[in-house]
Amino acid sequence: IAEALARRDRPDLTPVEQDEVVQDLRREITTAWESEEIRPERPTPRDEIIGGLLVFEQTLWDALPRYLRGLDRALQHFTGRTLPLDAAPIRFGSWIGGDRDGNPNVTPETTRLACVISRWMAADLYEREIEALRHELSITSATAALRARSGAAREPYRAVLREVRDRLRVTRDILGRELAADATASARPDASSPHQAEPYLSIDELIEPLRLCYDSLVDTGQQVVASGRLADILRRTAAFGLTLVRLDLRQHAARHAAVLDSVTTPHGGGAYTSWPEEERQAFLIRALTGEGPLLRWPEADALGPEDRDVIETFRTAASLSPESFGAYVISMAQAPSDVLAVELLQQLAGCHLRTVPLFEQLDDLGAAADTMSALLSIPWYRARIGDSQEVMIGYSDSAKDGGRLSANWALYRAQEALVDVCRRAGVELTLFHGRGGSVGRGGGPTYLAIQSQPPGSVEGRLRVTEQGEMIQAQFGLPDIALRTLEVYTTAALDATLTPPVTLPSSWRETMDRLAVTARATYRAIVHEHPAFVPYFRAATPEPELATLPIGSRPARRPRKGDAGGVESLRAIPWVFAWTQTRLLLPTWLGSGEALAAAIHEGDRSLLRTMYREWPVFRSTLDLIEMVLAKADARIAEEYDRRLVPAELQSMGVDLRRRLAETAQVLLDVTGSDRLLAHNAVLRRSIDVRNPYVDPINLVQIELLRRLREHGDDPDPQLGHAFMMTVNGIAAGMRNTG
Repeated sequence: IAEALARRDRPDLTPVEQDEVVQDLRREITTAWESEEIRPERPTPRDEIIGGLLVFEQTLWDALPRYLRGLDRALQHFTGRTLPLDAAPIRFGSWIGGDRDGNPNVTPETTRLACVISRWMAADLYEREIEALRHELSITSATAALRARSGAAREPYRAVLREVRDRLRVTRDILGRELAADATASARPDASSPHQAEPYLSIDELIEPLRLCYDSLVDTGQQVVASGRLADILRRTAAFGLTLVRLDLRQHAARHAAVLDSVTTPHGGGAYTSWPEEERQAFLIRALTGEGPLLRWPEADALGPEDRDVIETFRTAASLSPESFGAYVISMAQAPSDVLAVELLQQLAGCHLRTVPLFEQLDDLGAAADTMSALLSIPWYRARIGDSQEVMIGYSDSAKDGGRLSANWALYRAQEALVDVCRRAGVELTLFHGRGGSVGRGGGPTYLAIQSQPPGSVEGRLRVTEQGEMIQAQFGLPDIALRTLEVYTTAALDATLTPPVTLPSSWRETMDRLAVTARATYRAIVHEHPAFVPYFRAATPEPELATLPIGSRPARRPRKGDAGGVESLRAIPWVFAWTQTRLLLPTWLGSGEALAAAIHEGDRSLLRTMYREWPVFRSTLDLIEMVLAKADARIAEEYDRRLVPAELQSMGVDLRRRLAETAQVLLDVTGSDRLLAHNAVLRRSIDVRNPYVDPINLVQIELLRRLREHGDDPDPQLGHAFMMTVNGIAAGMRNTG
């Protein structure tokens, strides 16, 4: 549809061609309208792996060389230098098939499958490019080195590229057989074949003949030819490698500790999880340096299924090409032992992924710098990482833990402290930002988000997540994908090169007070008020959303003794449930009370100055303002009226009052007379969408009422209709979760 609309805008179309475009549009819209909108069952991890890789095949494969050509032109224009062919300013990672934090459906076999599929797709894409290049390069003039490689062929470039193509085909075919569960020794080429091509095992094997062709063209005066498709392929090899995307693995810190119980108990030391932090560190350091007892994996029969899964994951990583993997991310990291434990498990398995702690909750973010300082002071660990350290910070769980305003400030201060610790240790820090699509999970405009980082936290390097609907929004079309890559580059350069600004102490003190008040208010309601969880489950479709076939991962983390509270709920369904009712509570709750308290203390003028002059504060309030503009208390009240028991309705009344008061105090600080007064385009977009979303909300309310009336035996048609309303509201609200 997007391509047809783009063609329709061309001014050179004849009337017949215009009519053809309109007919194409009608066909596409009719097909979409008559197609099933709801998947009948949850996607499998394999489905998600293939879906995630499609964006590379459909847009990024072509967008990346276009982006690099543009960067090369800009460099030549402004500096007189060219971008090296092996430069890769942007690389891609994924944890689809590698993220097993709370997802029992992601197994070691899933991880192996993700690696094989990505290598198969890379081989297939490269083979297509090489075949097209082989047809282009009929040139006969070549260097002696290329002629020697081609066997004195009349068309030396085609001869060399034929060999490259054949090896790529063999690589693709072997991987294809493995995907078809038929990977046997016979999958290799027949030794009697006249073309005994070998599969590619490393990217350097592919680069070498391509570079030979490139250098030959340049040395024989054919630079204009060399800088075309051949240069694009070489640039792709630097960014995509043989794997297309490097797979990150992720697991909860507690799972590693549980496995170590089975390692330490046979040595008479008792359960590892019962030890204090100091004892854990001492044991791990002795084991890593070879000074402790010889450790080995416990027998499989002595392990539970979860512990076996952890061990087999490390073994799988050790058995596959190192080029397939990126980082090993430790969810809910809290202490140095969480990192050292993974290092020991990797050592036992024989794999060497870089280990990345993920600090997610507010208290853990506050202690992140101390944790990393302790790690960097350990000689073995310092030697292990060299001069670079990656740390991931979580925007989703920190916001769910204490609200958006307090989480923003905690993240800012944590980054400042981490930058300081690594600078003093002589280590280059790369911050990995775990943002979601919605504002409640750290989402927002890319450029503004990068510009809002503390001074010294970018330094030309950062990693970010693009999740869910944002993948299609940012990379779904070739031109948009190109624009996204350019925005990331520009923002990173700008953040790196802009001289740091020292924040006035009064601003810091004010932000400290705002964060404390916002967090206290948020937690008093969400985590401490006894009526909140029952109200939340009655007023939102959260219980029903947990049953939808949206993703392969369960909506809740497993927790012992948890009765279904907010703590165990993942950030995506937490935000998604409030988006459906249009109250959008996770983003704004607590911020209005914090701003009102500061104004009451006489800081109105200071807050307005901070809003005008401090991009971090301004972007935070602007994003909250956008969410407030999308919120609709009338719709939320209707959910309460039809679905919430009478004894819980006072909670909804209080929350809607807080919503209105937050909007008023925000306008007081920004100096505007209405929400989004400074962004007429977005205001108009929301105003246009709301009349379409409102009736869907009303239908959803009635469907929820009927579904709950039926209890455990709902009418399947009601469930299907409910799922359609979920999709409709999500589409209308845009940033859903």
